[in-house]
Amino acid sequence: MNTEKKKLVVIALGGNAIKQAHEKGTAEEQFKNVEITCEQLVKMNAMGYKLIITHGNGPQAGNLLIQQEEGKNIVPPQPLDVVGAMTQGQIGYMFQNTLQNYFMQKGKDIPITAVITQVLVKEDDPDFKDPSKPVGPFYTEVEAKELEKAKGYIVKKVKPNSDKPWRRVVPSPEPYGIVESNCIKALVDARAIVIASGGGGIPVMKNNDGTLSGLEAVIDKDKAGNKLAQEVKADIFLVLTDVENAKINFGEQNEQALGNITVEEAEKYLQEGHFLAGSMGPKVTAAIRFVKAGGEKSIITSLANAADALNGKTGTIIVK
Repeated sequence: MNTEKKKLVVIALGGNAIKQAHEKGTAEEQFKNVEITCEQLVKMNAMGYKLIITHGNGPQAGNLLIQQEEGKNIVPPQPLDVVGAMTQGQIGYMFQNTLQNYFMQKGKDIPITAVITQVLVKEDDPDFKDPSKPVGPFYTEVEAKELEKAKGYIVKKVKPNSDKPWRRVVPSPEPYGIVESNCIKALVDARAIVIASGGGGIPVMKNNDGTLSGLEAVIDKDKAGNKLAQEVKADIFLVLTDVENAKINFGEQNEQALGNITVEEAEKYLQEGHFLAGSMGPKVTAAIRFVKAGGEKSIITSLANAADALNGKTGTIIVK
């Protein structure tokens, strides 16, 4: 690839890139998963792409909320926006440290940094009344209903055909601006690899006097990743999850993996209800928005297939 025309890719990493559903979530487990992810990121760098990495934080935020609740009689619990900031720091450190070590071993001096990122939302967003964002561990229906009764959690079924398809859900307002986008763009222009908008960013609202205040919510990381990709004028929006392709008729006998499709086709499938709200739905929605806003293409694929998908060999690729 011509180094004078390096394309900028915003990569939205799914939770499986940091914590697998069956894992406890120890630091050792998470670092091991991050190492696997960073191997792919190093390949993308070697292919000549400029990189911004954003990531989910559902498992980490959910676990941290449990710690807050269990320890509230000893230390004051922190609100959800602060918990989001805490997990941004945690996961950003893991990626920053691991990537630095990989490049050092290859003799490359590439600046890598994590940016604590605030994302603008609106206080009257309808999701504050009907929460939709899954956080924390997966539960059986019995476990979920017990937590609903004992803890006051709002729980929803988010992963069909699973032994534990239920999770706690919290408000997930729409993002409409990235507060630190200019800083992030400046860092990329200075050839840095940036980890930003982790967990969808810290939700903040703009007050009448122009100041910012945090809100208790978790923004969908794919939607925030799309907004970030638009504001930094990325060429490609790459959504990495646990499947190689988005699928229609998921779980049915006529299930079909989607390859190269247009925005019009993607919108049709979305409207027909092929993509679940708590799973593939936000990914497809974000991918559509990026291309409609002028992006070259959006790609949805698995972590292991990331490099091949960038080369057009696999994945669901959405173009105009």
